[in-house]
Amino acid sequence: MATDVPLAPIRLGTWPTPVEPAPRLAAALGLDILWLKRDDLGGLGGGGNKVRKLEYTVAQARAAGATTLVTTGAAQSNHARLTAAAAARLGLRAVLVLVGDAPPAERGNLLLDRLAGAEVVWAGDVPIDGTAEVLEREAQRVRDAGEVPFLLPLGGSTPAAAQGYADCASELRAQVPDLDRVVVAVGSGGTMAGLVAGLGSDRVLGVDVGALSDPVATVTSLVAGMPGVPPPDELWVDAGQVGEGYDTPPATAREALLLAARTEGVFLDPIYTARALAGLAAAVVSGRVARTDVTVFLHSGGLPGLFGHEPE
Repeated sequence: MATDVPLAPIRLGTWPTPVEPAPRLAAALGLDILWLKRDDLGGLGGGGNKVRKLEYTVAQARAAGATTLVTTGAAQSNHARLTAAAAARLGLRAVLVLVGDAPPAERGNLLLDRLAGAEVVWAGDVPIDGTAEVLEREAQRVRDAGEVPFLLPLGGSTPAAAQGYADCASELRAQVPDLDRVVVAVGSGGTMAGLVAGLGSDRVLGVDVGALSDPVATVTSLVAGMPGVPPPDELWVDAGQVGEGYDTPPATAREALLLAARTEGVFLDPIYTARALAGLAAAVVSGRVARTDVTVFLHSGGLPGLFGHEPE
């Protein structure tokens, strides 16, 4: 399992990712200034926020002499897809423990998992954060075969991996020095944790996607585990976009997905980034994000997963 000590990262992405103005989307939301931080353009395996985390976790895997990365996620997990891509780049094997049962056809991220050479193991009908037993069983199978597994938790989120988003916070300080707010989806919590560590909890709005039973506790724990980072103040997490659960985003997410596509030609995914944009819209309506706030929306990727969902 990944430790909490960050090693020098192994470069996998293309940094810094660009920051782009989004004036039409800003106007539609009721903001004067909105920037898009394009972490969907991170380079490896279709891009996305997991690339920054993996730079730290694969460094730990290499230091541990690992031959196989073993991780878990939902069927359309972006983290699983990028773990498979990172393993391919570094000459490692990847075993992906995914929630649910094998579908009749592989689409979206599943297709990319296979293209990268990953082995997919189906965990059956368990919660997205309930695969620990299957994950450990697969790790033991790897050991029994004479190989060395390295386990990455759901979303690859550890205090060490969160350092990747402390790095992103430094990029944002240089690119948008007057920023007031950064908005990001909260899945496994590592992305928000790194941004909070680098920018402070008052500037980071995390939008819960329903992957964790207690995202506030998870993010707090991740920040507290980062070396040299003080415990965070009260976190700002919007729980209003979960809908009926992780796999069933609310209508507000679909509206946000369409809005981004039709104002800026930017494509979101329904599980993460569409919910995050819906959370930003709600925060503007409530007044928690003011019209005059210099706001950054962190586009954390996920486009391949869009093709794994039904059109509706």
